[in-house]
Amino acid sequence: MLPEPFSWGRADARAGRFDGRFVIGVLTTGIYCLPSCGARQPRPENVRLFKTEAEAQAAGLRPCKRCRPDLYYRGEDADSALFAALATRVRAAPGEHADAAALARACGVSQTKLGDLLRAHAHLTPAAWLRRERVRSACRALLETGERVVDVGHAAGFESEAAFHRQFLALTRMTPGAYRGLNGASVFMLQLPPGYRGKEVLAYHARDPASPCERVQGATIAKALTLERVPSVLEISLEPDAAWCRIRGATLDERGVAAAHAAALRMLGLNLDVTAFETRAARDSRMAALIARRPGLRLPLTPTGFEGLTWAIIGQQINIAFACSLRRELLEIAGVEAEGMRAHPSAERVAEIRVDELARRRFSRKKAEYLIGAAQAVASGRLDADGLGDGSAVAAERELTRLRGIGTWTARYTLMRGAGFADCAPVGDVALAAALQRLTAAGERPGPEQVEELMRPFAPHRSLATFHLWASLKDAA
Repeated sequence: MLPEPFSWGRADARAGRFDGRFVIGVLTTGIYCLPSCGARQPRPENVRLFKTEAEAQAAGLRPCKRCRPDLYYRGEDADSALFAALATRVRAAPGEHADAAALARACGVSQTKLGDLLRAHAHLTPAAWLRRERVRSACRALLETGERVVDVGHAAGFESEAAFHRQFLALTRMTPGAYRGLNGASVFMLQLPPGYRGKEVLAYHARDPASPCERVQGATIAKALTLERVPSVLEISLEPDAAWCRIRGATLDERGVAAAHAAALRMLGLNLDVTAFETRAARDSRMAALIARRPGLRLPLTPTGFEGLTWAIIGQQINIAFACSLRRELLEIAGVEAEGMRAHPSAERVAEIRVDELARRRFSRKKAEYLIGAAQAVASGRLDADGLGDGSAVAAERELTRLRGIGTWTARYTLMRGAGFADCAPVGDVALAAALQRLTAAGERPGPEQVEELMRPFAPHRSLATFHLWASLKDAA
C-alpha cells in the first residue's frame, strides 16, 4: 500500500530511503519524480503517487530532468549521465555557453544544482570548468587551424581578446601566440606564477635517485617519456619566473609537442588552483598554520594517467623505498629506451608481462596480478586511464574500484596523482592519518571513517590539503 502524499518524513524521502518504492507524479507539470528529488515541494492536491515508473508513464507523465527517475530505474547514475551529456555538449560548441546560467539552462537544472554537480564530478566551479573547456578548445584550434588568434578566442567563447589571453595564460602558462608556436618546436617556455615553489616539485621527481625514468640535477628535471608513441626525454629547467622545456631525442609533430607541454604542466603541479585553496584553508586556524610554512605549495602529477595508476598499484601497503625498487624492476622489464634512460611502459607492454616474471622480481603474486589486470583493462579500452581527468571523478572512482585489487586508497591516489582531480582524500593512507593525528592533537590515529570526516572541511581542495598534510610530517613537532 502506498503512503498518502506527504505522510512520510520529508527528511527520509530526501535521503533516498523511499527511492524505488514509488514515484511522485505532479499533475500540474506533467512530470514524475523520485521521492528524493530536490525540486520545490508541490501542493498536495497536485500530487499522485505511483507504485512503478510504468504506471506514471501510462498516466501520461514524463521523467523529471532534475532527479532523472528514468536513469534510476535503469540502474544508471543520473548525475553522472547528466555531467557526461553536459560535457559532450560544451566540448562540441564551447562558444555557445556564455556563463554558468547558460550551462544550467542546458542541463535543465538550477544554478545551485549545477554547482553541486560540477563540484562532485569535475571538482571545479561551473565558471572554472567552463573556462578550462574553452581553453582546451582554443588549444586544439591554435595547433590545427590557421585562424587568427583573436578569432580562435571568440569561437571558444571568450568575450574579449584580453580575457582570452589572460585566462589562456593562467591555464597553459603560455600566451596563445606562443602556444601556436609549439608546432614542430623542440624548446618552449612556461611562465611560472608568482611565488612558485620549485623545491618540493624537484624533491618529488628525485624521490628515487636510482630511477632510469627521471633524473634531477640542481634545478633541472629530465623525464623519459613516450610522446605520441615516440620515445624522447623532456628536460625541464626551473628559473625564478620560468620553466624552460626541451625535447631531446626526437622531432615531434604538433600533437607530440602538445603532449610534452601537457606533461610539463602536470609534472610542475600547474594544473590545480593554489590561491583558491589557500584562501579557503586560511579560515581554519590549524590548516592556516600549515600553509604558512609552505605558501604556494603545489601538487606535482605523473605525466600520464596510466603512470599514476601504475604507481598507485605498486605502492599499495608498502613504503616508498620498496615501491621505487619495484618500479625500477618494471622499467627494466618493459620500459622503453630513450636517450640512455627508460620511459615508462605503455599499458599494452605491461599487459603482456607474465605474473611469474614479476614474481621473480620481488612483486607479490597478488600485486603482479593486480598490475597486469589493470594494464589489460587499459589496453583493451575498458578503462581510459589517460582520459580519467576529462570525465567524472565519481564515475572514475567507480570504474577503478571495479578492477580487481583496487580499493578506495588506490583509486583516489590515482585520481589525485594520475588524473589531477582537486578534491581527493586518499582514505586509508597511513601518512595522511598520522598527519591528521598531529594536526588535531588526537590521542589515537584516526581510522578511515574518521579521516574521511576530518578531511571534509577542506573540500573542494582535499588533494592539495593532503599534500600539505603529508609535507607537515617533516616539520619538527
